[in-house]
Amino acid sequence: MTVTIVLDFDGTIALGAGPLEAFARAVASAASDTAFADRAIAAVAAFERGESEARDGYDVVSTLAAQQGVTADALEAAYQSSRALLGSEHAAIAPPRGLADFLTKIGADARVVLATNAPGAGIRPVLEGWHVADLFDAMHFTVGKPDGLVPIIRAAVAEGPVLSVGDIFEFDLAPAAQLGAATALVGATAERSPAAVTMRGRTIADLYGDIEAWAAVAASSTPTGTTLTERHDPHG
Repeated sequence: MTVTIVLDFDGTIALGAGPLEAFARAVASAASDTAFADRAIAAVAAFERGESEARDGYDVVSTLAAQQGVTADALEAAYQSSRALLGSEHAAIAPPRGLADFLTKIGADARVVLATNAPGAGIRPVLEGWHVADLFDAMHFTVGKPDGLVPIIRAAVAEGPVLSVGDIFEFDLAPAAQLGAATALVGATAERSPAAVTMRGRTIADLYGDIEAWAAVAASSTPTGTTLTERHDPHG
């Protein structure tokens, strides 16, 4: 039996508005609208305060861009150009507090997997700079969630208990829950989302203890594929 913890990147183990601001600036350039970036950044801040039903900050910026008439191709080009800046002063991000220690602890009981829709080119150097790249057993980039997450979770569930952690329920957690995995919702929507999840917290750092406990229990259990109840979920 193998226990697996699947972690998302943006908004989960990579925190900060830098990439979104870079994306907004790139869209502003594509739209030839210098004021777009300020409007988009303000809208992202409103989302973080719980004043929007968007999926995440990228959804906020993309929706505004579409309203401005920015084409899908131009939007994708803006996204790719912003990702090339990931981790630089133009798209700054930071890990949650104690990430390396946390990954080391859960790695003692579980296989740790990164699964993100973002391209890998900018992410690997960031993880290496944080000294955590070697703490992942596998990394999957440009996954194409939600559908692209299914084969990753299905393969893991076939080997034992799985916990999927992310900040977008529909993309990071719903496919996992449907396959019998446990789920942890983090980020701006965690407090207000009505979704049934195993645990939730504003940041993954708030859940370190719960995730470590889940991994320890899962590792010591028989390979029944049974997931935990929602004992950590005040909405469950």
